[in-house]
Amino acid sequence: MTATSTPHVALFVSCLVDLMRPTVGFAAVKLLQDAGCTVDVPQQTCCGQPAYNSGDRDNARKVARGLLQQFQDYDYIIVPSGSCAGMLSHDLVDLFDDGDEAVLAADVAARTQELTSFLVDIMGINGVAASYDGIVTYHDSCSSLRAMQVRDQPRRLLESVNGLTLREAQDHQVCCGFGGTFCVKYPAVSSAMAADKADRLAETGADTVVAGDLGCLMNIAGILKRRRSPIRVRHVAEVLAGMTDTPAIGDGRPT
Repeated sequence: MTATSTPHVALFVSCLVDLMRPTVGFAAVKLLQDAGCTVDVPQQTCCGQPAYNSGDRDNARKVARGLLQQFQDYDYIIVPSGSCAGMLSHDLVDLFDDGDEAVLAADVAARTQELTSFLVDIMGINGVAASYDGIVTYHDSCSSLRAMQVRDQPRRLLESVNGLTLREAQDHQVCCGFGGTFCVKYPAVSSAMAADKADRLAETGADTVVAGDLGCLMNIAGILKRRRSPIRVRHVAEVLAGMTDTPAIGDGRPT
């Protein structure tokens, strides 16, 4: 799939970005506009993943129906979250068996892209005009890596950031223990996984950990703060857009 020179894209913000870290949404808009896209942020709701993952297909389907209508008229639907992108591009089609809604769901799924994957794979962007003075390690969220095949794209863009040194953690592909409802259902296991993740991050000597999923980042920030670790936590979009003047995740309320 290749893009037109000026694709008209819809940004699917995600609930966590909207409610917890809106700066990620603004950073995503800047990156998309810098890449030559016309960006809209249409009215939207949750992607339906909590209901879908809990087996509540009726309510997941109700949520999905609104999204099918809202995202009809765009070349691409861009998501700064591998988790929500995975819901829209893979699980959405599982909610509709046949008829017009099944066709619309398949169409939405085909046009949905994770943010860094869209920039690199579709728009052909290999570098950004941003600066970040620090040693950064990248955490691969499960959904970004396994559902959306996002691995090299964010690293390629991060390596272009002036002043940034990228250093890999030993277990960068291992889950941080968040897993959406997993951390609620199995808190002891989740906490142990987060502790292991914090150990591996500390071993890198990095001063900042970045990722593409805010759920993972909030979970990682929580364990790091409880340990009084100096490692800062940011969404990859904030670093790539050069929008790092706000407090890191867990360090205060962004303005």
